[in-house]
Amino acid sequence: MYYDFFGFREPPFSIAPDPRYLYLSDRHKEALAHLMYGVKGQGGFIVITGEVGTGKTTVSRCFIENVPENVDIALVLNPRLSARELLSSVCDELEIDHEVGASIKQLVDLINQDLLKAHAAGRHKVLMIDEAQNLSAEVLEQLRLLTNLETAEKKLLQIVLLGQPELQQMLALPELRQLNQRVTARYHLDAIEKTELPAYLRYRLSVAGLRGDIFSPSAIKRLYKESQGVPRLINLISDRALLGAYAEGEHEITSSHIRQAAREVRGNDLGPIPYGNESRRPAMQRWLMVASSALLAVILTVWLVEQWPMSTAAISKAETAPDSADPENQLGGSVERTEPEASSMPAPDSAGPSVRASEPTTSRFSFDRQSTDLSTAFQLLFSIWGREYQPSQSPIACDFAQQAGLGCLERQGSRRSLEFLDRPVILRLHADGANQAFIVIKSLHNDQARVLLPDGEQVLSFASIEPYWFGEYRILWRLPEYQTEDRFYGSENGQSLWIGARMMELADRLSLSESEGERIKRLASEDQVRWYQKQKGLLVDGIAGAMTIIQMNNDLDSEVPRLVPASLPEEG
Repeated sequence: MYYDFFGFREPPFSIAPDPRYLYLSDRHKEALAHLMYGVKGQGGFIVITGEVGTGKTTVSRCFIENVPENVDIALVLNPRLSARELLSSVCDELEIDHEVGASIKQLVDLINQDLLKAHAAGRHKVLMIDEAQNLSAEVLEQLRLLTNLETAEKKLLQIVLLGQPELQQMLALPELRQLNQRVTARYHLDAIEKTELPAYLRYRLSVAGLRGDIFSPSAIKRLYKESQGVPRLINLISDRALLGAYAEGEHEITSSHIRQAAREVRGNDLGPIPYGNESRRPAMQRWLMVASSALLAVILTVWLVEQWPMSTAAISKAETAPDSADPENQLGGSVERTEPEASSMPAPDSAGPSVRASEPTTSRFSFDRQSTDLSTAFQLLFSIWGREYQPSQSPIACDFAQQAGLGCLERQGSRRSLEFLDRPVILRLHADGANQAFIVIKSLHNDQARVLLPDGEQVLSFASIEPYWFGEYRILWRLPEYQTEDRFYGSENGQSLWIGARMMELADRLSLSESEGERIKRLASEDQVRWYQKQKGLLVDGIAGAMTIIQMNNDLDSEVPRLVPASLPEEG
């Protein structure tokens, strides 16, 4: 139709939930962050609500495309089912063989067996239900019972509910209070802001193949007025406006195109009215509202006159009640520091006598016999990370690291810097001026440095190494998935998704209060990074660089090699 006229490869304003066209407004980023953070939890419910057309389904499709590799999604699109029908649908999505007439107990047993097998294989199952406001209380209660399936360590099933605002009202019912208490993450998705609309339009146009603006400023202003920022209405009106401009041979969309398109989309004001635009209600509907309000005011007046003594007492009591609101705690200057707090380091001699009894013999370092060249040192360091490095095939070790999902970091610092980063390290050593060599330290505790040599491991005195070390070191660190896996975070939104999901968890772990945690979660990604950098005593620039990501992985207990062991290493 109008695609060739404007130079599009495809329609830019289709209402199909194509993740490529998801413009990540601040609200959409936060909704995705709640999903990505929630799926890292160990079971329970995640609830995402939003008005019709705000992009819940598109967000869910983007989430499905970007879940971690070990996550399996079962998606239910038609929730108008009985409890048995829903369980049968879950079995179908999880590819669980079952009889057509199987009972609820039989279906639950089959699901439980499948979840246990998945858990044993390191898989995590997630059930996602769209349009969840259509679920009955009985079915919601059956879903709660599904989350009872668990091992001693974790729940086996995560359930994501996406629905309209009525879903939150349903979950607030007394009979569903147990389910409501199992919601580990919830978010309400609002329409996009007026200031974001130009970027939203440019983003969708660019994905469709057009660089530049074809909506005039007055058209954008009118478009927001007609749509109130609801993405579905924006798309419908914009699509119709493009068609109207094409019919007139115009390459710019004007406010008149938008006005006419909005009239056609809503069927001359007979269709749904964008919320917040009450002036467009038909006259008869406004008159009925006024009459209803007047009648209600009369009834309330009569009731208040009859109940006046009791009401006065109640008001007096309310006015004298203390305010129980908990003010939001602000981060004080005490957390701003240039070095990590001493409490973050292992306390000297924290191990008991039984541990000390098994300490290996510590030897003194010999520069000539216990150091190596840089290529060999990198081979040893990569082996700690489970990578086999061949210098002859990859002469530049850091290029090989990138291909292996790792990053190289070369810095200068002190022992405290090494413990703060907490990764096995290559130290650059100097002797007799021009002579230099390297040593790989696998773990470090008190004066014991477990070093890795070509012929095995040895425990050496770190104090005997320090005279040869002038602060230069190199470490490997795990790159975030958005830099290494196209399937996982392969879009330009990948960094925001990755950081947002982890900042949700860090806010819970590091915030001084619940209100402070909620405030941090509402910040933009860059401000969240600044907050975290200030917490950790890092350079506060809002950029998630190597030092910041390494500390994030430390605080989130990522499974990576550590320099500082939880207890003393055993000899061998």
